[in-house]
Order: sequence, then C-alpha cells, then structure tokens
Amino acid sequence: MTKRVSAKKKASRKFGGSLWGQAKDPYAKRNYKPGQHGASSKGRTSDYGTQLRAKQKMKFYYGNISEKQFFNTFSLASKSKGDVSENFIALLESRLDVVVYRANFVPTIFAARQFVSHKHVTVNGKSVNIASYRLKIGDVVQVREKSRKLNIALESLQKMDRDLPTYLTLDKDTYSVKLTEKPVFAEVPYPVEMQPHFITEFYSR
Repeated sequence: MTKRVSAKKKASRKFGGSLWGQAKDPYAKRNYKPGQHGASSKGRTSDYGTQLRAKQKMKFYYGNISEKQFFNTFSLASKSKGDVSENFIALLESRLDVVVYRANFVPTIFAARQFVSHKHVTVNGKSVNIASYRLKIGDVVQVREKSRKLNIALESLQKMDRDLPTYLTLDKDTYSVKLTEKPVFAEVPYPVEMQPHFITEFYSR
C-alpha cells in the first residue's frame, strides 16, 4: 500500500470537499488543506494548476489509480467517437472495482479493489480478479455465494450508503448488479464537484 493510499483520509481536505461523502470524513471538522499553512493558504491558481488539481482529484477518487493507467484510459477515450470527457467517465465507471463500489457491496473504493483481487466476485458467472477489468453493457457482476457471508459485504449492502446510478440495476437478493447502459457524467453520483473537461484540457496541452 502506498503512502498516498494510507493517508487517504487527508485527501478530502487537500481537494476541498468530502471526496467520498463519508460522515466521518476529517473534512467535516477541518475544512482546509492539511499542513502548517493549510488554514491560511490563499492565492490564485494558474490554468495548469486548476487542470492538474482536477486530474488528481478524479484519480484519487477512483482509488488512486496509477498515472499510467489513468492516462491510458484517457487515451482510449480520446480515440473513441463522441465527447472525450464523457467517454473518459464512461470508461472509469465501467471498471469492475467501481461497479462493485457503486453497488454497495463494499464500503469504499479501496475495499472494492481488494474485494475483486481476492476473487470474491464473478462476471457473467466467471471469476475475475482484475480491478481494472472493463465491463460491457449487459454484463452481470455477482458476489460469490461464500463471500456473501463476509461482514464487509453484509453490512455494506444493508446500509446502502450510496445512491445507485441509473446505469446499474441491483438485485440485493442475489448480490448481483448489471450494467444496463453506458454511464454518463450527469448520472454519476459524485459527492463533490468533478470537472472532467479540465482533465481533457490537461492531457491536450
């Protein structure tokens, strides 16, 4: 685990909002940047700084994806037909770990990555342990029967802390979720403002 992941609770303060919408987020008590001068730091941000911040916030939100993987996803989005920013969000939201997180099978995006890597889920009945596996419309993700007894899955699905986006259909009885349509930015339930157009500008420099 990297130092950035181990310090993920500082991320919300760094990016100026409760990044994952958690009630116990430190941002609720200290809504300023971490560090000695966090509470008093002011100043204008350059266009580059604004774009970089948008990229870093998005990258961290999805579980601190590596820069290489994040850029490769953007490159694929830019080669597809349609709006680049929309394509980019659709690719991120089609990741297996993200769908597991959206379905409330686990409490955090970081837990989703581990849940997938430990072979607790299947895709269309076949075991998949690659967090970045890209789902297609119509694919069904299901928690293995033995894994449904895990406290992390039982408690998370019972609480349903996060809203289910319209492009997913959840069956709580069978612990399964289906990707029914292409994710669109407007339907993604981000708890903070995301600005994918700045990411497009950043990589297009």
